[in-house]
Amino acid sequence: MDVKLKFLKNLFGNNEEEDKYIKSVLENKEVIISPDTKRNVRVPPGQREINRWPVLQAGGVPKIDLNQWKFKVWGLVKEEKEYSLDEFRLLPTSRVFSDIHCVTSWSKLNNLWEGVSTSFLKDNVLPEAKFVLVHAYKNFTTNLSIEEFFKEDVLFATHHNGEELSTKHGYPLRLVVPQLYFWKSAKWVTGVEFLKRDKSGFWESHGYHNHGDPWTEERYSYR
Repeated sequence: MDVKLKFLKNLFGNNEEEDKYIKSVLENKEVIISPDTKRNVRVPPGQREINRWPVLQAGGVPKIDLNQWKFKVWGLVKEEKEYSLDEFRLLPTSRVFSDIHCVTSWSKLNNLWEGVSTSFLKDNVLPEAKFVLVHAYKNFTTNLSIEEFFKEDVLFATHHNGEELSTKHGYPLRLVVPQLYFWKSAKWVTGVEFLKRDKSGFWESHGYHNHGDPWTEERYSYR
């Protein structure tokens, strides 16, 4: 058995359908393995592992008109851009295998994401851009350093474990930042703004840590 397939099979279990799906993924696309999934202990301090995927957000789930949906890129870029949903779906896709760590103390292991790597934006970014502010529906924002944003395992996800994202989990587009607490993985993304100086996002302005590393328990700003 292929070493990479065996690794993922052991993580997912021995379900025959899951095995077939994983094998098909590995045969057709290179799966990016998030570094945290290779740790000997994969659940960070203060977390507990669960199997379900809770739905958490500030307020209700937005009603999104897909015909009007736009993904915008602006700020410190060579050229401002705007993508319709159809145009965004034509971008090259990648797959990422990662864990989820929520600031509310649960972790969900073994997630296979499909979407568009953030790296597709890299060539359009000006050198003076040091930070990113990700924008989403309902005026939600979250901030990242440009280094965190362009890590290999960060992507704009459209699918999770082989299925299209549900609306409650961020359809049509969700940012996934595997190595930080899950609030950084904004749902219902509408665009990215590149900045010279850091600007706090929604939760970061309400007491959450500016960075959000689960392995050092950067949950709140007083830590």
